[in-house]
Amino acid sequence: VPLRASLSDPRVGRAVRFERAKNLAAVDLKPKPLDSTSSMAVSMKNVDSAFQGAGQKAGLEIWRIENFCPVPVPSSSHGKFFTGDSYIILKTTALKSGALRHDIHYWLGKDTSQDEAGTAAIKTVELDAALGSRAVQYREIQGHETEKFLSYFKPCIIPQQGGVSSGFKHTEINEQEHTTRLFVCRGKHVVHVKEVPFARSSLNHDDIFILDTKSKIFQFNGSNSSIQERAKALEVVQHLKDTYHEGKCELATVDDGKLMADAEAGEFWGLFGGFAPLPRKAASEDDKKVEPSSTKLLCVVKGQTLPVEADSLTRDLLDTNKCYLLDCGIEVYIWMGRNTSLEERKNASSAAEELLREPTRPHAHFIRIIEGFETVSFRSKFDKWTQKTEVAVSEDGRGKVAALLRRQGLNVKGLTKAPPAREEPQPYIDCTGNLQVWRVNGKEKTLLPPSEQSKFYSGDCYIFQYTYPGEDKEEYLIGTWFGKKSIEEDRTAAISLAGKMVESVKSQAVQARLYEGKEPIQFFSIFQSFLAYKGGLSSGYKNFVAENSIADETYSKDGVALFRVQGSGPENMQAIQVEPVASSLNSSYCYLLHSADPVFTWFGSLTTSVDQELAERLLDLIKPNIQTKPLKEGTETEQFWSLLGGKSEYPSQKIGKEQESDAHLFSCTFSKGTLKVTEVFNFTQDDLMTEDIFVLDCRSDIFVWAGQQVDSKTRLQALSIGEKFIEQDFLMQNLSQETPLFIIMEGSEPPFFTRFFNWDSAKSAMHGNSFQRKLAIVKGGVIPTSDKPKRRVAPSHSGRSAVPEKSQRSRSMSFSPERVRVRGRSPAFNALAANFENPNTRNLSTPPPVVRKLYPKSGSPDSATVAAKSAAISTISASFERPREVMIPKVSKVNPENKPKPEVDAKESMIAMSNRIETLTIQEDAKEGEAEDEEGLSIFPYDRLKTASTDPVTDIDVTKRETYLSSVEFKEKFGMTKEAFYKLPKWKQNRLKIALQLF
Repeated sequence: VPLRASLSDPRVGRAVRFERAKNLAAVDLKPKPLDSTSSMAVSMKNVDSAFQGAGQKAGLEIWRIENFCPVPVPSSSHGKFFTGDSYIILKTTALKSGALRHDIHYWLGKDTSQDEAGTAAIKTVELDAALGSRAVQYREIQGHETEKFLSYFKPCIIPQQGGVSSGFKHTEINEQEHTTRLFVCRGKHVVHVKEVPFARSSLNHDDIFILDTKSKIFQFNGSNSSIQERAKALEVVQHLKDTYHEGKCELATVDDGKLMADAEAGEFWGLFGGFAPLPRKAASEDDKKVEPSSTKLLCVVKGQTLPVEADSLTRDLLDTNKCYLLDCGIEVYIWMGRNTSLEERKNASSAAEELLREPTRPHAHFIRIIEGFETVSFRSKFDKWTQKTEVAVSEDGRGKVAALLRRQGLNVKGLTKAPPAREEPQPYIDCTGNLQVWRVNGKEKTLLPPSEQSKFYSGDCYIFQYTYPGEDKEEYLIGTWFGKKSIEEDRTAAISLAGKMVESVKSQAVQARLYEGKEPIQFFSIFQSFLAYKGGLSSGYKNFVAENSIADETYSKDGVALFRVQGSGPENMQAIQVEPVASSLNSSYCYLLHSADPVFTWFGSLTTSVDQELAERLLDLIKPNIQTKPLKEGTETEQFWSLLGGKSEYPSQKIGKEQESDAHLFSCTFSKGTLKVTEVFNFTQDDLMTEDIFVLDCRSDIFVWAGQQVDSKTRLQALSIGEKFIEQDFLMQNLSQETPLFIIMEGSEPPFFTRFFNWDSAKSAMHGNSFQRKLAIVKGGVIPTSDKPKRRVAPSHSGRSAVPEKSQRSRSMSFSPERVRVRGRSPAFNALAANFENPNTRNLSTPPPVVRKLYPKSGSPDSATVAAKSAAISTISASFERPREVMIPKVSKVNPENKPKPEVDAKESMIAMSNRIETLTIQEDAKEGEAEDEEGLSIFPYDRLKTASTDPVTDIDVTKRETYLSSVEFKEKFGMTKEAFYKLPKWKQNRLKIALQLF
């Protein structure tokens, strides 16, 4: 008899069927050495066809156990669970590294049979084997699910009565008469929902209750419940409305303590037979909490648990040839060594089940972990955790599984890990704003002139304020930069002074704390060119080196100095002064070496033409107008080595930077110097409650977000919370104490923070607490949002104007095609062009994420702006020779007595006017006797424009050499028109220019 037929044969006894189900999932785990490239050898001949292609792409997959077999649940039914069934849930997550992470949960309904529960557990092991034995496996009990599990099904799950084994047939929504039901809701980040008897005795002061009637849904807020819990419960109300009422029913909220005088409260209590004092909350089975107990490590030997005696828990106690139980009271972890057999793993699971049968903890969580893939929560239970041996995580194991499946004719496309996503780090900030920089000197700060503001010294501390255009207002980034050799007193003063600057803009600024050598991409993009010198200029540094008899190594332009050049382009380039010795060299970088007389540029053998171009640009900032001696690696002169004190070995590998990892969000409580955090899984913007403080950890940067409703005392501790979070390193990722730290206030979120969310700026602009905001959205209304602030001029903290000199934010190095300089324009044209200039034009290094708005802005034109432009046209056009009626359409004339024509006509008029003026400009330029292209630039042959030309052109913008080519020669060299070229990404433009020696 075929196996599948026998399983469904009612004549076969239950015990026999269950044993056959276990045999179906047999996995042969042969002991392998730990450094084996194969994670484990598995026999896949009996892999259930239901698992074909499972876990190949990010998302959620669910199977229900039917007749001891997993049956896929369609995505339209995800989140629907029946109390009499058992389910297997696979969550696949694509990591930034390109790998796929798998979490397997098996959910057991309160009425499911022991056979179905056992099959779900066994099939979970089978699915894990098919995925390469790397998944973390969780047992979920109805009503006591983990927050991680519930986060997959926001806002909640409400299991329905019945199940496949009872022959229950699910009736479609609204096909049966609506039944009044009462639910209790608990949870601040995810909501545990449970149906309770529809009676007054079910209510209490501590929880939130939802009464679902045929025509109206009531939310009753217990007086002891939190604002955040009430807001989350409203999401359940919305879910009930959409699911069981087709989105058509009334909603009402009732606060504990409101009597019959309130109409909605009266209606609510009337359903319970009238108001009466609520009884004290009766202790129930669900409310029993497992008492805290000391963590115990037990070794499983032949099905028996033996305590592991040790003074402290360390990684060294775990043997790869054994299985262990880590008993943490509310959680029991099963740790399986990679060299253990299937029988040993089954014995460990049975031992864990035995522990969970104790009456004191019927709902404890049960988590299975394989060696080498331990979770943070598991590792955090140990006093010391160090990875003994790097467990091989190659794709060999998954490859063998894929090969076995392929032999059976199954589709295995995508079973191996996803291709890695290699992206250049992007700043996600507008780089056309205004920058001011101060050097900290004692308890004061000194404003630096624009020519000096990108020159920092390692012995000093600096404060910078960057003001840039936001969506509806000016945005601020105020930061401190600590040099490696700066003194503690200067660092403390810098934080204090920066804090006062943040207060001066009503805390609407993002605050940054940065250390030398750990600067984020936003910092370098704002400065564009950045120089880091040795030594310091502050009195604190000078006194420190004098008092400690330390040599003052402050940079001198006449001394010997070596600079490492780094960066990705003219808008992000740095020169870092290093020790002037040969061991400081690196084949992956270019260097600048100078003394009083000779200046060398040294090009490592692994550098590109872009790197070499940056070296030349930075040399102009360090030693302008000096002839250099270029040297390629391997062609150095004796004089070069003499300046470095002789030859020595040096590295060739590029200096690694902390890579951004997958972001994790934590809710924080900070009291008496103690920080406690709770991770929010599968987070969204709605999880950022305005009453709380959150930390977003992406490893390369740490963000602290403070809601508007957080009390001012706690908000002032945001920096301390961030520093404490870094110190405690909750994700156990060896965070550097110098990791960039950003403090963000609600309503002033920068694009480099909102990119981690599907951000809606209108939500963060709402008034009220979390419950009031959510209620406004659920009821379809709006809470008054703050008036849109007008663009503010950045305050000057030195008595000077905050608007820096034009040279301060020069963008001559920009590759943006809109910024091509046009020579030969007349003063008349320049005057007119000034009136047409769009003040909102930005040069975003990286476009910010698309922002979805709840309330779209009005699209009405600014009539004053149109009038000003029209007036400018009228003034300048008087000198034109062409007929006036062609130059100035009637629509551009504004008469208050007449209704203006549509805005589109005015725009078309201005566009036509601009085109006409451009034609006249070209004609004017032609009179100078120079060859001109249609863009208005002088034309030069390619041979004179390339960087290696023997007869180079002078007086041109060297960053825009290609613009001086004629259209014909441009197309010949680039294989495309100028228009097509400037539509390419900058990096592609640069690559083409480098290949043609025009960069």
